[in-house]
Order: sequence, then structure tokens, then C-alpha cells
Amino acid sequence: MTDRVHPSAKSNGTTTATNPTATIAKPPQFRPVKNQMYNPNRIPYRPTPTAYHRHNRRRCSCRRCFCLSCFWSLLIICTLLLLAAIAGASFYFLFRPKPPTFSVSSLKITQFKLITSSDDATRLSTKLNLTLSAKNPNKKLIYNYDDISMTLHSNNVVLANGSFHGFSNGPNNVTIIHSTLSMASEVLDADSVTSLKSDLKRKHGLPLKIFLDTTVVAKMDKLKSKRVGIRVTCEGIHGVIPKGKAPTVASITNAKCKADLRMKIFKWYF
Repeated sequence: MTDRVHPSAKSNGTTTATNPTATIAKPPQFRPVKNQMYNPNRIPYRPTPTAYHRHNRRRCSCRRCFCLSCFWSLLIICTLLLLAAIAGASFYFLFRPKPPTFSVSSLKITQFKLITSSDDATRLSTKLNLTLSAKNPNKKLIYNYDDISMTLHSNNVVLANGSFHGFSNGPNNVTIIHSTLSMASEVLDADSVTSLKSDLKRKHGLPLKIFLDTTVVAKMDKLKSKRVGIRVTCEGIHGVIPKGKAPTVASITNAKCKADLRMKIFKWYF
């Protein structure tokens, strides 16, 4: 039989016995919290608002007031515009207003002198007799015109000026306008002189354009509009200058006149 060797029960200090259950920590134990009793007389806790919350609340209220004011302002403006559009449409369909019409009846050139003096200054002297007709095609509207200023141009060169007193043009009425346009010894620049001399050589004569500027008020029964600016432009006129004392008649076969409203904002017209 073999001999069995049994280890000594004494430890030599190099090995220690460990217990695996001794290293696991137990969870902490807390005392159970007692259930709170319901007290109907107890005042609930409400935190006092801070300055930040008060500022935010004030900002929100101001923003809300601003939005409401903008909304109501836009609503009122849109309502007024809608009512104005309805009133204008009703007035148009009931009375059918029409703008006034103008036409050139005759234009006579009695004087046209382009003289160059010894100081190399070119002076222009003109005189013309103009006859226009203003027609009111409406059945109930009355047009009241203020004084009319007239200007005669030829390729942006002013040839003569004139005027006509104000008048009233009744319904379905035609008013004849007689006026004398003139200019006395007006000094012209070099570009204007070159343009006029070139146009005088044309077969049909000078291309002429007439401008009428005035203000008008439309009236019907007790209704009355505001004073509105109007410009009448007549073009398609050609005139030959007289060679003697006899005046020449300008050609108005292709003459057409157009009336446009003019709106004044500060110092500018549109």
C-alpha cells in the first residue's frame, strides 16, 4: 500500500481562505414613510411669481394688444376699401361717366421769325391762332375747368405759350376755345436752333405738339369731386412757316388729342 500525505492544518502565511459571501454589500435599508393624511383646511402651496415671470407676463400682454390692434386696423382698412370699391362700381354702372374729349379745329401761323443777331445769339419770335373744341359726352356730369395754360412744342423746343380762362362744360355740350399763342425774341440754344433749321427743311413743315394743362372738377347734382389735374396732348400736326404777311394754315388731318389725369405729390406730377 502507498502512503497518503495529508496537508498540515496550520497555514504558512502565504495562503488565506476567502469566503465569497462575505464581499457582497447589502442594500441600505430606509425607514418607511408614513402616509400623509388629507387635510381639507390646508392651504395649498403656491410659489410667488418672480420678477422674471412678471416681466414675461407683461411682455405677452403687450404683444397681444399690439397684435389685436394691428388685426382690427387691417380689418377696418379692408372694410373701407371694399365699401369704396362697391360705391365706385355702383356709381359707374348707374351713371356711366366718360372723360372729356378735345380736338383741334384749326391752327394758323401768322408769324415765325428765327433771327441771328451780331452777338451770335439766335432769337425766336412767333404768333399763332389756335382753335380747340372741348366736348362733354356725359348726360348728367358737369365739368368745371380752371384757367388753361397752353404750350406749343416742336421736338422738345418751345415755340409759343398762351392761356385760356376757365369755363363750365355742361352735359352733352361742346365748348369752343380760341386762344393766341406767342413768343417774343426768345433766345435759343445751339441744339434748339439746329433742330428747328433741320425741321424747316422738311416737306410737311414743322412737327407740332400742343400741351394743355389745367384742373377740373366733376359735379353732378349735389355731388362734387375734388379738383384733379388734367393734361391734354394734341399731336400729329404739321405746319409750314409763312413766307410773307399772309398766315399759313397747319395741317390737322392726323391730329389727335388725349386727356390724362395728373396727380401732384409734393412738387412732382405723375
